[in-house]
Order: sequence, then structure tokens, then C-alpha cells
Amino acid sequence: MRNMSGLDGAFLHLETPSTPMHVAVLYLIEPPPAATGDFGSEIRRQLLPRLALASFFRSRLAPMPLNLANPVWIDGGIPDFSQHLRHIVLPAAAGFGELEACVSGLHSTLLDRQYPLWELTIIEGLAGGEVALYLKIHHAALDGVSGMALVAALFDSGAVPRAVPPDWREGIGEAEVVGTRERLGAAFGHAAGQCLKFARHLPRTLQVLAGMLKSAGQVTANDMRQGRLLGPKTTLNGPIDAARGFAALTLPFSGVREIACRHQATVNDVVLTLCSGALRRYLQEHGGLPNRSLIATMPVSLRTAGDTATGIQATLTLVSLATHLADPLQRLHAVRAAAGAAKDWTTRAHSIIPTDFPSLGVPWIVGGLASLYGRSGLAKALPPLANLAISNVPGPRQALYLAGGRIRACWPLSIVEHGLGLNITVFSYCDALDFGLTVAATAVPDVQVLARALTAAYDELQHLPAAEPQSAHVRRPAARRKESRQVPTQPKARTP
Repeated sequence: MRNMSGLDGAFLHLETPSTPMHVAVLYLIEPPPAATGDFGSEIRRQLLPRLALASFFRSRLAPMPLNLANPVWIDGGIPDFSQHLRHIVLPAAAGFGELEACVSGLHSTLLDRQYPLWELTIIEGLAGGEVALYLKIHHAALDGVSGMALVAALFDSGAVPRAVPPDWREGIGEAEVVGTRERLGAAFGHAAGQCLKFARHLPRTLQVLAGMLKSAGQVTANDMRQGRLLGPKTTLNGPIDAARGFAALTLPFSGVREIACRHQATVNDVVLTLCSGALRRYLQEHGGLPNRSLIATMPVSLRTAGDTATGIQATLTLVSLATHLADPLQRLHAVRAAAGAAKDWTTRAHSIIPTDFPSLGVPWIVGGLASLYGRSGLAKALPPLANLAISNVPGPRQALYLAGGRIRACWPLSIVEHGLGLNITVFSYCDALDFGLTVAATAVPDVQVLARALTAAYDELQHLPAAEPQSAHVRRPAARRKESRQVPTQPKARTP
């Protein structure tokens, strides 16, 4: 039995049929040169023991009586693969657009909480012979960093698959049974511990907050009246339903890094500026570009080095995207400054940001508010705190394999919410940055238009002149990471 943190539980209680709270990855696997027979069936055969032997994929929820507090995680034994594994064959000679549409539909449905909170779909039928894997996991179970750590349990580091003992089922015990008394005891014990921890850290929390306010300056009443702390209203920000859209895009890591080095910025600064440029183009043609800058909410990991435990250890920060600036160089510099300020705030507040807190009564309160917010249409009336979510997750720098086939790309899919109809998440993999654009269909009816705008924004930044000499106060770019091979300087289309 394992307690669920307060932050993890919040994603359970915020979930509604219109706002599923799962994240996913779309993997594209090219068959090995010597592949014979049914490659999709071979993938399934190799995945079964790997999924069952990883405790993460056996963990399921044990709810509290009357939904009094967060549930606990227990070992569910060997998974019922009929509930978790799906197989889809696309129409004959399907293109990449059909794959994106298929994944959009898969991403719109809720996970069944009676079972471990994941699903895996093997998708065949692509014209090039590749096989796609769509892996969906509830966000209450993990964040982006811990999710990438799970790849070691599923994939190989070389083309030769690792051996699995033929009697692997015998090493997995029966499903764990936890009585009502044990679950309640765990809930009250966890709540008591978190209350004591909060009281112990309260003086330090107040001290850090006071220092932050002193250095940043007090927020004036005029700032509040002018709405400068909130994002402008756009077509991205309103009530949504369960329908989703998805687009995948890959850019060369070396090209993005070269732009960052040329302008004394970080790769993350350039990713944010790419999103800013794409949004300028998109909104100028769809709904109008606001005079004020769009605001992005961006998760920041709170993990220490080497920590790959499941569960969420992150916080959110707000970054201005400078979309009101027409000049791309000025926009890049403004985004660089805004991202630096956000990072400084997170670094200073790291020790006081909670990822766990008492959950007694929280399921009733948060679940009720989430349902009321969706039904009331408040997202249409209220100004948004942020206009979209952007996340940049570091992934493996070496190629991954499954059943002897090389994984060409891993595009992420994430969460959208009422008032936040666009999520752009980026994985770095090998020599590439794999962008996943997840949208509410009501907010972005044609996500491919936004994907093309992102490619155009990359071309624009590539042609910018070098920045002025670096001054002492400007942040230096992150250290260069070694690359295994040369990467093209132009965006690569991920088509089968």
C-alpha cells in the first residue's frame, strides 16, 4: 500500500468527462530489416511480461470509504490485459493524418478507475509499414520526468531484445487486499504528518515570501484593475468538451540549439519563442491577436538529480510570451528575460512549494468545484490566468528499440482544461525535438494550421541575425549536449 500525495490526488478530483486528466505518448516504430511475419503481434508478445513485471503497471486505486480522502495505491497483481491492451488497424495505406486523427479519438476517453490507470494501443496499417504505440497514463500516477523514466521498463537500448524468463508470471504475487481500517488509518496518519510538516515549515515559508515580495516590488491596485496579472481573452480560452485534436511535429535539436547559442539563450527560451511566433500567426488569422502578450503556464520540475520516483513533483510558473511584439528578435529577448525571471522565482521558492498536503475532505471540495466550473460556463466569462500550457521534458539521447524495431519518434499528448484549450509539450529524443500539440477541438478546430505556423516560426528564427555581444547580466545558454550524429538543419516531416 502506498499513499497518494495531495497534488497527485488533485488530478483525480479535477477530472470530468469533458476534461480527462491523463497524459500520453505516441511512439512510432520502424520494423527491423529482417522482420518477418506479424510485427505488431511480436510487439505485443514482448510487451506483456515487461508491463506485468513493472510494479507501476500493476498499481491500482483503493478508494476511501465515502470518498473521504485520497485513495491509496495497491498492487493489483497481473494486469487484465484485455482491459489495457488495444489493437487498431488503420484503413489501407493510411497516412500520418489518419494516425493523428485516430490518436485524437483515443485521447478523448476516460480511463477506467477499477483497473490500473493506463492503456496501450498498438496501431497498424500505416503505408510505410511502421507500427505506432499510443500509451495513455493518468496524470495522478506520474509527471513527465518520471514518465520518461518508465521507458527503461518497456524498451531496449539496442536492437537485440533483452531476455525475459519464460515463467515470469510466477514471480508476481496475488493482488493486494487492504481493509477499510487500514485505508482509513493511512489517510488519517498521512493527514497528521502533513499538518505537522506544514506547521514546521510555516516560518520559513513566510520568510521566503516576504523576501520575494520585497525584491520584486508590491503589486499595485492599478495592476489589478488593468488585469496585468492575467492573460488576455482569446479563442483558446473558453469552455470545452471531450473532443480532442492532435498534431505531431519534429524539429532538429541541433538547429534549435544553434539558435539558442547565437542569441545567448537556452533551448527552452527558443522553444517558448517558437510557440510565441506560432501563436501570433495563428491568432492573426483565427480570432484576432490581442494587444497584450499571451501568458503560458509552464511546469517546473522540483525533483532532485536522479529522482525517478513516480508521482508528481513539479510546480507551475507563468511566463509572458511577448506575442504583442512583431519583431522576432525583440520577442526572443523578451521571452528570454521572462523565462529567466520565472526560473529565478522557482529556484528561490523551491523549498516551500508543497507537492503533498492533507487530503481529508478534498475529494468532495475539488470534485464539486471542478464539476460546477464546467457546467457554469465561467471559463467563458472570466479572464484566463494563462492562455495555454507549454512543457519541455528532457528525453533519452540514445535510440530506443522494441522487438528489434527502432523508435523513430515519441510525441507527447497532454491535458487541456476549461479556459485552457491548448497544450504544447516537447520531448527531446536523440537528435530531435518532438512537439505534441494537444487541443480541445472547440478551441482549435484545425490543429494542423497551428502546427504549420510552428514550422514557419522556426524558419523565421533561423534567419535572425546574431545577437549583440553578451553583457554580464544576460544568462548564458545551457551547456551543449553531445549528439550521436549530425542532424539536418531543416524540420523533418514525420510521415510514414
